[in-house]
Amino acid sequence: MPNDHACCHQAGKAWFRNKLFLVCIVTLVLISLSYVFPVLIAFRKVIFNYLKSIWWAVTLGLLLGGVIDYYVPREYISKILARKSPLTIFNAVGLGFLLSACSHGILALSIQLHKKGASNPAVVSFLLASPWANFAVTMMLLSLFGLKGLFIILAAIIIAINTGFIFMFLERKGLIEKNKNIVQVSQDYSIIRDFRMRLANYKFNKNSIAADFKGVVNGAFELSEMVLWWIILGVLIASLAGAYIPVHFFHKFMGPTLLGLIVTLGLATVIEVCSEGSSPLAFEIYRQTGALGNSFVFLMAGVVTDYTEIGLLWTNVGRRVALWMPLVTVPQVMAVGYIANIFFK
Repeated sequence: MPNDHACCHQAGKAWFRNKLFLVCIVTLVLISLSYVFPVLIAFRKVIFNYLKSIWWAVTLGLLLGGVIDYYVPREYISKILARKSPLTIFNAVGLGFLLSACSHGILALSIQLHKKGASNPAVVSFLLASPWANFAVTMMLLSLFGLKGLFIILAAIIIAINTGFIFMFLERKGLIEKNKNIVQVSQDYSIIRDFRMRLANYKFNKNSIAADFKGVVNGAFELSEMVLWWIILGVLIASLAGAYIPVHFFHKFMGPTLLGLIVTLGLATVIEVCSEGSSPLAFEIYRQTGALGNSFVFLMAGVVTDYTEIGLLWTNVGRRVALWMPLVTVPQVMAVGYIANIFFK
C-alpha cells in the first residue's frame, strides 16, 4: 500500500556541484594523508571513532525516512503533525520518544517528516526531543546519572514542548516560513479507515515486494542527498576539534560557573556526536567538575547550536526557522543549566 507521490530528483547534476561528493572527497583525502603525515593520525583515529559510533544511526534514519517517503501518505502526517493545535506539539514530542534513533538519524527523519507535511513547529519539537527523550537514551542517562538523569530528560522534553509553542506563535505572526508540503485534511478524515482500505487493496506478491524495496531505497537515496553531506561535514569538523583541542582545556574551563556554561556551549557546538556517544561524555564532565548543568548544556547544545542541524533547517525547512532555532532554545538551555548548577551541587 505504497503512497503515490512524485519525487523530485536532481538528475544530471555535475559531479563538481554535488556537495555530498565534494565533502566525501575532502574527508577521504585527509584520511589518506594521515598515513603519510603523522600530525593527522590523531584526526584519523577520532573520525574513525565518530563513524563507528554513528553509521548505524544514520543508516537507520535514512531507511526509516525511505519507509516514510514510500508508505506514509502526506495526509497522515498533516493530520497528526500539522494541525494548529497544542496537540500537534505533544504528538511530535511523543513520536520522538517512540523513535529511538540518535541525533544523526533523527536529522534524516525530521527532514522526511517536513517533506511529508509536518508543520515547522512540529519538526523543530521533534528534532529537539528525539535525541534525549527517546527510550534508549533515557535508560542510558538513568544508568549514568541515576535520578539526576531524570532531570535531564524532563528538562529536554519541557524545552522541546515550549519551543514548539513559541514556533507556533512565530508561524501565526508570519515570522517563520510555513511548510508548503502540508495538505488540507477534512475533520472527518480517519487514518485508521484509510489504512484499512489501502491494506485491503494491497496485492502481496513478488512484484509488489520488488516495487516496495525499490521505492524505499529510492526514498532513502533521495533523502541522503539532502542530509548526508551535512552530517559528514559535521563529523569532519568535530573530528578536527576533538583531535586537536587539549583535554585539560575541558577540565579547566568547564566548571560550574557562567563562564563554564558558555565554554561548554561553544565546545558542544563543534564537538557534537550521536546522543549515545554524548551521554558518557556528558557524564565525564559531571564526574570531573560536579556541574550537572554543564552536562545538560553539553547534551542539549549539541542539538540547538550544532551547525549540522541549523544547516539542514536552513537549506530544507526555512532560513528564518534556522535562525530562530538557536535564538529561542539557547536562552532556555543556558537558564536550565545555570539553575541545575545551583540546585545540584
